[in-house]
Amino acid sequence: MRLVLLFFLLSVSIVSYHTANNTALIVSAARSQIGRTLTYNPEYVKLDYPKGDINSSKGVCTDVVVRALRALNIDLQEKIYKDKQKNPERYKGLYYTDRLDPNIDHRRVRNIQTYFASRGYRVRDKFLPGDIVVWELASKPRRIDHIGICSDRLNDKAEPYIIHNIGRGVQEEDVLRQYRIVDHFRLF
Repeated sequence: MRLVLLFFLLSVSIVSYHTANNTALIVSAARSQIGRTLTYNPEYVKLDYPKGDINSSKGVCTDVVVRALRALNIDLQEKIYKDKQKNPERYKGLYYTDRLDPNIDHRRVRNIQTYFASRGYRVRDKFLPGDIVVWELASKPRRIDHIGICSDRLNDKAEPYIIHNIGRGVQEEDVLRQYRIVDHFRLF
């Protein structure tokens, strides 16, 4: 019985360490983009597949998430492409085209949101460092979505700053409650 309890405690410790390490890594990888990704540029570009990326000096909000997760060997370009290929009904109607496209599918907020939800990453509790948040900036005349990563830096209400790109390159700002939150994910 003691051996089983010891094994259980050791397993919990290892999982906690792994989770904390991944959380720190995703925050660090997102923060490392500050000063490197200097502009907001939504241009369509033909990318290598897998692990394709546009020039790191530019990007959009989704690129912050894609690049940060690659530091953990999670390639959303490949994962979303394969999931959309296998489960096209999940992604149907999210954008003006349902065509499979490895150059852009992973760079669209609602595709990332759909993929994370299908993996059971959605949470409904307090915001923690490394969490990924989706906002709706506007709904009319057309819906405008945004995505960012919770920092380990906290405001005076003990809520995380957000690492994101909303038009001025990658920034770390106190904007969690500035927009309408529509989803919240925790991968680790």
